[in-house]
Amino acid sequence: MYGKSPTRAVLLLLGIQLTALWPIAAVEIYTSRVLEAVNGTDARLKCTFSSFAPVGDALTVTWNFRPLDGGPEQFVFYYHIDPFQPMSGRFKDRVSWDGNPERYDASIFLWKLQFDDNGTYTCQVKNPPDVDGVIGEIRLSVVHSVRFSEIHFLALAIGSACALMIIIVIVVVLFQHYRKKRWAERAHKVVEIKSKEEERLNQEKKVSVYLEDTD
Repeated sequence: MYGKSPTRAVLLLLGIQLTALWPIAAVEIYTSRVLEAVNGTDARLKCTFSSFAPVGDALTVTWNFRPLDGGPEQFVFYYHIDPFQPMSGRFKDRVSWDGNPERYDASIFLWKLQFDDNGTYTCQVKNPPDVDGVIGEIRLSVVHSVRFSEIHFLALAIGSACALMIIIVIVVVLFQHYRKKRWAERAHKVVEIKSKEEERLNQEKKVSVYLEDTD
């Protein structure tokens, strides 16, 4: 027994040193936090993560749902090497995997949204040895129509500005074309007047020469 004690002590010390060298960190989860979608449409619940440990076969992703009006938490989706869809419940045949672990993406897709899908969706990612961390949340609101948000207003403003610039450019081009056409017409008239004036002067010269010859 006494001969083994130094060996155990060395192994214990080595384990402590290796633990100290491993970065103490947790999986970080990133979500949109708030999502609004129209009833009857589909929605992508985006969830990305970061981890100090390399992503491998030990990675697991768990999606759950808490109804807005309360009640027990419900299973939505599970991923471990392969996606596992719910076999029963409200999300049966209405959820699909849309993530990519290599890109640290754990997103899912919900199909044919209903008003009773309102609530909070949680995204939990474990990537051993990184298994701790705050669970990501998305508060989904299913509505009759999407409200006119600041993004829509900004898009409308940019579109209107672009349309106005196009109209201004067209007006300027047409004005330049019209002005060039007027200048061309005026120049043509001036040339015609000069030609007629020169012809009249030549006629007068011929008449004067004829009169002098007859005298």
